[in-house]
Amino acid sequence: MQSSVEKLSDTRVKLTVNVPFAELESEIDQAYAAIAQQVSLPGFRKGKAPRQLIDARYGRGPILEQVVNDMLPSRYQQACEDNELVVIGQPSVDITQVEDKDFVEFVAEVDVRPEIEVPDFTELSVAVPAIAVDDAAVDEEIDSLRARFGELKDTKRKLKTGDFAIIDLKATVDGEIVDEATTEGLSYEIGQGDLIDGLDTALRGLKTDESAEFTTKIVAGEHEGQEAAVSVFVKQTKERKLPEFDDEFAQLASEFDTAEELREATRGQVEESKKGEQAAAIRDEVLKAALAKTEFALPSSVVEEQVQNQLNSLLGQVDHDEAALAQVLESQGTNREEFDAQSRKDAEEAVRTQLFLDVLAEKEEPEVSQQELTDHILFTAQSYGMDPSQFVSQLQQSGQIANLFADVRRGKALAAAICRVSVKDEEGNDVDPTQFFGEEEQAEESAEESEA
Repeated sequence: MQSSVEKLSDTRVKLTVNVPFAELESEIDQAYAAIAQQVSLPGFRKGKAPRQLIDARYGRGPILEQVVNDMLPSRYQQACEDNELVVIGQPSVDITQVEDKDFVEFVAEVDVRPEIEVPDFTELSVAVPAIAVDDAAVDEEIDSLRARFGELKDTKRKLKTGDFAIIDLKATVDGEIVDEATTEGLSYEIGQGDLIDGLDTALRGLKTDESAEFTTKIVAGEHEGQEAAVSVFVKQTKERKLPEFDDEFAQLASEFDTAEELREATRGQVEESKKGEQAAAIRDEVLKAALAKTEFALPSSVVEEQVQNQLNSLLGQVDHDEAALAQVLESQGTNREEFDAQSRKDAEEAVRTQLFLDVLAEKEEPEVSQQELTDHILFTAQSYGMDPSQFVSQLQQSGQIANLFADVRRGKALAAAICRVSVKDEEGNDVDPTQFFGEEEQAEESAEESEA
């Protein structure tokens, strides 16, 4: 088999492949056997008709068609490997010539990964927010814990953020009741995100047996995107009374005996949370800095596929109704043109990041253990709210386990590279990235092996 590559652009090539018939004996045997099983010829049992008789009765056309169909996938894959092409997406294939008993020629146009030069991470430097654990942050976390043990008690004063109200809601559009925004006896906490846009504002300042009216846009259902008149009636008001933060509360809400012990433990939890935020900031800033030093073209078909996937996902939520989609976008303060532009920007960033991390992973060559893959699968299943066994079954059926393996490999490669970056916080203090992303010696060893 002979093959040649013509570069059409930085991200697309034309692959011409010539396969001699001498290399197609296996496919030819399979084609004759398959057709012999499908036809009935006098004097021969099914599957036993000789080739000469099949050719005489049906011609060579069906045989050649079967041979070409059978040989295409393996020969295309072999040609890609022979020419060291990193293919992205599905090819467009044309059979350009079939010379019986001589050769078959086909041409495939396909997107390929562009040349990407990974920068020297030792030359990168980034700045991230400092870890600040003040008393206010600790108090906020403690108040959140106290709120879980709080009691709701009736109040006669005006409603404010954090209070609860038992309310009746009625929404109408042109006099027609909107079922999705109409209810009675609903318990609602002010300030936890408007159930209906404008509801929190309307409730603040009301007392029991008082009501208010406001207008809003309906965001779902039959009247989605339409202006509605809403009336809210307060049947009862309640406030949350928090328990005192003392030793008794510490023993009730935790494994600690004193409030001071609980406070110190909470401070440690807040600090760990802040460290997690700083680690995420380091990762984002390093990746941003590395990409800024790496220019490469993006495969247009891959970007278009991601853009279309985003659009199809949103359209699927509105039963592929373009008018309904326009209403949803309007309710979100945007329009189709802005949505398409943002979708394209997001798709380009996602494709650029993944291509870069793939090349980085090839350079770093991190090893992924079975336990690391299992942990990632379990974490992903949990994020989707799925049973792990069911999730694994779906991955196996769709052939997606390799994608999750690649995700872990990309993450480990980036972690190793991050350990070689100079990091400071916004106050000018040095930050050691290895405390979040692994040991520097391991990262250096991985880099040296990749260069060998």
